[in-house]
This record gives sequence, C-alpha cells and structure tokens, in this order.
Amino acid sequence: MRRFWTTTGVMEGDDGWLVLLDGRPMRTPGGAPFRVPARAVAEAVAEEWAAAGEAGAEIRLAELVLTRMVATALDRIAPDPGPTIDALAKYGETDLLCYRTAHPPELAARQARAWQPLLDWAALALDAPLVVTSGLAHVVQSPAALAALRAALARENAFSLAALGVVVPALGSLVLGLALAHGRLGPDEAHAIAFLEEAYQAEQWGKDAEAEARLAGIAAEVTTAHRLMGLARIEAPA
Repeated sequence: MRRFWTTTGVMEGDDGWLVLLDGRPMRTPGGAPFRVPARAVAEAVAEEWAAAGEAGAEIRLAELVLTRMVATALDRIAPDPGPTIDALAKYGETDLLCYRTAHPPELAARQARAWQPLLDWAALALDAPLVVTSGLAHVVQSPAALAALRAALARENAFSLAALGVVVPALGSLVLGLALAHGRLGPDEAHAIAFLEEAYQAEQWGKDAEAEARLAGIAAEVTTAHRLMGLARIEAPA
C-alpha cells in the first residue's frame, strides 16, 4: 500500500483505545476495529504509522512490525489463545539452550557460561528443569517441565503471546523468550546469547555481510517485540 495518511492519533472508546489515521479509526487485517486495552500500545502503534515512510511512499505491512504483532493479538490470539500457546510450547521440546556443542571447547565453554544460568532460572522461577545434551541427538524433556513451560505461557496476555510468537522462533528458544517476557534479560542480551555460535564463527573466519544483515533484522524484531511486552503489561489484563 502507499502512504495515504497525513496524521495519526489515538482516541479512547467505550471499551478500549483506537488508533486513528487522519481522524478515522484503523481496522485490523481481519476487519475488526483496531482497539486495544492499553493506551500505551495504541500510542506506540500510532507512532509507528506516523514514522512509516513519506507521503505516497510504498509501505508493506511486514515493515510495521509492532502493528503486525498487535493485529495478530487482536485477530488470532485474543479470541482463542490455545493454538498459539500450543505452538510456542513445542519449542520447549527442542530448546536451543539444551543443545550444546562439544567442539571446539572454547565455544562449548561460552555456551555453558551464557546458557546454563538461564536454564537454572527456568528451573527455579518456572519449575521447568530441562535436560542438556551435546550434539544434535534429540533429548527427551520431562512432561512435568514441559507442562510448566506451557503454564508460564498461559499466564501471558494476548499481546505478550504475539510478541513471543516473534521472539521464540527467531531465537530458537522458549526459555529465552520467557526470560525476556519476565525481565530476566534484555533484547540485546537475548539476541547475543541465541547467536553465540554465529558470533564465534565470525571471529574465526570474518564477518559475512548477508549474515550480518539477517542477524540485524532479527535483532530489530526482537527489540520491538520486547517493547510490546513492556507496553502490554502497563494496562492490559493478563
């Protein structure tokens, strides 16, 4: 679509906050009113549209990352969070932090230093102790630990789940996503922890422009998702 709006804003309605484009309420891709319970979320979405290109410029919804996540929360997650919770919970079965390399020893040591404290946190804070292995052979996690991770997801509101729907697949780790949602670490740290091996390989062989661009894109999305997690906790109900 081309930028057709000049002004953006928000307006309080009977049951939430609306995002306005040239004074007219936005709708989600599914056709529902773009109505959110938290003013902070509405204002952040309005800011994203205000900054999106210049008059007449071509703009893709994929570029409006925050808007896309909020629309997903409204259209798909809020009516029935179960499928999203189920899909995210599956990542606990093959969490990145549970699969360590054996060689080279230096990389293995880095993984242990960065990853084990987060697994310890998951065991203590979420009651979800996970088993660690070396290599790619699948390790079976206990049903109790997986159920605890699913329960942690079920306590998140629709907006946080939408943010986790971006973060968890991008980082390959449900534990990292939940640690981000719980304030255990920030987006830059989460990104660095998830891509330890890529950073190590870049140290050994030099940086690759295409890989760097891909990682930068992931970092930007994780940062935006983390922002939504914080905004959604200000006023939105769990």
